[in-house]
Amino acid sequence: MKARLIAAARDALRARGVEVRRTGGGGPRRTLPEVLEHLKRRGVAPQTIVDVGVARGTPELYAAFPGVPLLLVEPLAEHEGDLQRIVAGRPGSRYALAAGGAEPGELEISVHRVTACSSVLGDRDPDGEPGQRRTVPVVRVDDLVAEHALAAPFVVKVDVEGAELHVLDGARGTLARADVVLLEVSFFALVPGGAQFADVIAWMAEAGFSAYDIYAGHTRPLDGALAQVDIAFVRTDGPLRADHRYATAQQADALYRSWGL
Repeated sequence: MKARLIAAARDALRARGVEVRRTGGGGPRRTLPEVLEHLKRRGVAPQTIVDVGVARGTPELYAAFPGVPLLLVEPLAEHEGDLQRIVAGRPGSRYALAAGGAEPGELEISVHRVTACSSVLGDRDPDGEPGQRRTVPVVRVDDLVAEHALAAPFVVKVDVEGAELHVLDGARGTLARADVVLLEVSFFALVPGGAQFADVIAWMAEAGFSAYDIYAGHTRPLDGALAQVDIAFVRTDGPLRADHRYATAQQADALYRSWGL
């Protein structure tokens, strides 16, 4: 009876677009806080968090590692107040009002009506009203890390609407001392020339990182296809991937017994 009631309640909620699930228990993690909590249990303890493409901030990331200094990189002046607010409450933190890139200089950014969707690669909505064009400075993450003598290990997050590989190309030294890299990854070129899933996986593999967890994401209104997900990458040769077994013999036995086998 209890199982039938639970199933009925879930069906009723699902019909209204609400999903109820049990966390843990072997199912995939679906949110950034879940992913970060797991990584912390596995020993991830950054000395600096680097957040590129900040917009209003990534509070779940900051909260997961309280007190750890932040380096924030965001090109839009509309968000400078957010940057100031975040660093004011975090001793040792800094921000750069600039776009992250492979080389210092300037770039034109297309400012979207949803500012978090703005991109240095062009318009996200090619059939809609063109975004406002604005020239912004470009900085290399490696230069900022060196300038401020920021301590490793790093957790790096990059969400820059298709230009993620440009940012990472200017952060190779930082990546060499990073434990975790959090990237927004697209399945389509949502902006002209934007990096897609296969591009990001290959680039990160060459840089010594493997996909470790997949979370969040959304579908596109056009046809319901998966548009973007967030992926946590860890060092391919690091401690989080040192053991490739599925389970210990005892764990596997307990699992199979729970299946009645």
